[in-house]
Amino acid sequence: MTGDGASYGAGEFEGVPTDASADLAGVPDAFQRLWTPHRLVYIQHGQQPDEHSCPFCRAPEMSDEQSLIVARGAHAYVLLNLFPYNSGHLLVCPYRHIATYDEASPEEVAEIGLLTQIAMRVVKEVSHCDGFNLGMNQGRIAGAGIAEHLHQHIVPRWALDSNFFPIIAGTKALPRLLGEVRQEIADAWPVAE
Repeated sequence: MTGDGASYGAGEFEGVPTDASADLAGVPDAFQRLWTPHRLVYIQHGQQPDEHSCPFCRAPEMSDEQSLIVARGAHAYVLLNLFPYNSGHLLVCPYRHIATYDEASPEEVAEIGLLTQIAMRVVKEVSHCDGFNLGMNQGRIAGAGIAEHLHQHIVPRWALDSNFFPIIAGTKALPRLLGEVRQEIADAWPVAE
């Protein structure tokens, strides 16, 4: 018996036979599923690191491969998002630990803009995307995953993938390994002159 008065037999859900709860994922309903198990670490361990373990301050201290950095500038750098909405989802971060765009120096603002333009060209070249979502969530209340360190999102989009948040829009993540995507983008990044 269910809470709504309907009665189902053992091994059944809404009249659909099931052998285990894992079978419920295949039961048709109005929702699309986005299977992103790599995001579980992000969800389980919280979004805000303490001030001494900022991933955007630590990333430049590691190798590019370890930190998923694709390009480094004088004031900012570009890395692949560890928890991407789409394959090729990049972040542009200043090296300096600042929280909001209005705290950025003119040099940081200029380089974040330049790196964003280059990133868009490179990602378009390697992934043949049709467009991008660019954005900065300023502060926890605005949805910043790491609120204390400024970062700009560059999310490639394709014609049949037209909404910003895949979880809400029911879109699917592309099946590419982060290391492969990082290497492809880094290899296509133009050499500084």
